[in-house]
Order: sequence, then C-alpha cells, then structure tokens
Amino acid sequence: MGMAASQARFLGLTARKTNVEFEGQQINQQRTSLSNQSANYYNDLLGMSVPTPPSVDEYTQTVYTFEDGALTNEITAMIAQPNGNYTISYLSKWQDDYVPVAASTSVINVQNGNYYVGATVLRILGTEDPSVENDSERTKKQAEEQAWIKQLNDKYGTDEWYIRYVTDTTSGQEKPYFYKKSDIEKNANNTDENGNILTNINCYTIGSDTKTEEIKAVGGCRVERDSSGRFISIHIPNNDGTGTYTEYALTTNTMTDQDAYNDAMNEYEHEKYLYDQAIQDINAKIEIVQAQDKNLELRLKQLDTEQSAIQTEMDAVEKVIEKNTESTFKTFG
Repeated sequence: MGMAASQARFLGLTARKTNVEFEGQQINQQRTSLSNQSANYYNDLLGMSVPTPPSVDEYTQTVYTFEDGALTNEITAMIAQPNGNYTISYLSKWQDDYVPVAASTSVINVQNGNYYVGATVLRILGTEDPSVENDSERTKKQAEEQAWIKQLNDKYGTDEWYIRYVTDTTSGQEKPYFYKKSDIEKNANNTDENGNILTNINCYTIGSDTKTEEIKAVGGCRVERDSSGRFISIHIPNNDGTGTYTEYALTTNTMTDQDAYNDAMNEYEHEKYLYDQAIQDINAKIEIVQAQDKNLELRLKQLDTEQSAIQTEMDAVEKVIEKNTESTFKTFG
C-alpha cells in the first residue's frame, strides 16, 4: 500500500471511528432519556394509593331497644349529661292493622262507560252502595268509606277513588279494594278487543303496616350497665310531674347497614378495577421502554465491536504509514 493510499485509508477509518463514537453518544443519550421515563413510571406506581376494601365493622353498630306494651322503641341517640343522667332520642314503632296498603295490580275492563274487575262493577268510593238496603248499615258503610278516603288521600295523594268488595272465604267478611280514578282514566283508551285495559292498574286495600314516630331529646334519663359496660336498663321520667321513673330493660342488637356496605363494596370494586387498569397501563409502558433500551444496548455493543475493529485496522494502517515514512527519509538521507 502506497503512502497516499495508506493516508487516505487512515483518514477514512478516522471518519468512521468518529461516526461510531457520535452514534454511541446519541444512543447513550437515548438510553438516559429512557431511563428517566422508566423512573417516572416507577414513581407513578409508588405514588398510587392501593384501594382498601370496606370493613363490615364500619357499617355495624350496637342498637339498644326497649318494649313498652305494643311499642318497640329503638334508641337513636344517648347523650351523657354532667350530672350523670342522659338525654335520649328514640324511634317508636308499632303495628297498625287498619291502614291502606298496596295490593296486587288488577286488570280493569271497560264496558259502556263503566269499569269492571271480573264481573264486579267499580263504584266511586263514598257514594251510595245500591247493594246495601238497611239504612243504618248504609250510613255506617258511608262513614267508614269517608274515613278510607282521607286515609288514602293522606298516603297516596288526593284523588277520587273507585272501590269493590271481595268476600273473604275464611272470615266471610267483605274486604275493600281501591283504585285511583286518575290511574284508570289515563289508561282507559288503551284496551284490547275485549275492552281490557292493557296496563294493569295499581290496587290498594286495608291491611297491616308498621308505623313510626320519633321522640326527641328526653332529658333526665338514668341508665344501668353490666360489668362489661353495656347498657342493660333505662329509667325514663314519667310525664306526670310526680318525679317518678319507668324502668325498661334494654335489649342489645348488632345491626349492619347492608345497603351502605354494598354501596361501599361496589365503589371499592370500581376503584380496584381502575387501579388494576392503571397498573397494567404503566407496566405496559415500562415494558416498551425496556424493549427499546434493550435494542439500544445491543446496538451499542455492535458499535463497540465495530470501533474495536476500526481501531485495530487504524493501528495496522498507522504502522504501514510509519514504515513508508522511514523508507522515504532513508531514501533522501
């Protein structure tokens, strides 16, 4: 290899080496950037709050109740006073066996402007019942129906009402069934070919229902506890000005607000789903970064190998140049 060729080869190798070094620097910068991205993703993972499932204990409370004849009373608040007495509030519940309640819906038939359930024509509640011939019975029934009108309006909204009676096969007594006039009339034009209203109409009757009343802030109450500290009885002052008390035994019950717990569990499941999705998304991004970094690492190794080969060839060419230079100096020496 001549002097000029050797020098040209050396310059070409030097340029290639410079390019390899420059590409290596760029790869290292890219890997640094990927490393920063990966660190940010891991920081995101560390900063995420893991959802915690609700505890049943959080929605469970101890409830004290006491009986007063037909009344069941549930204590809703018990506030200690400085003198050792308590101010209590409680919810009084009882069973009312003669109130309007919902019954099964009925199919109403429209014929000649009248409404029927089966073969029984419906009558406006409170109007005269032609089937009752005895004056005293008629008067009694009308008074009873007027009372039902008030009860129905109070509970289900003011309206006119239709009524039919059905004889109870066990007791032999007639049981009333009521229908809101507005419910029937708004659907009366939507019938089949037999005149049956296609929408079943809500029906009500007289039955049993639980009534409640809240008694608030009864002061001057005394309580007794057992050895564990649980309340076992309460003394409530009588309302007769005598300064006497009535003692009631307290029953302890543990009650769980299942609806609230279920709502909290549903919220937890939703948060857990979002958390798992976020974890999967971040892990997927980290895997992409790791794959990119692996490719860059492989390329960097290739560049290292290439640079070593270039350096070896440059050393060889440099020796050739040195020999050519020595030979030239000897020739002209």
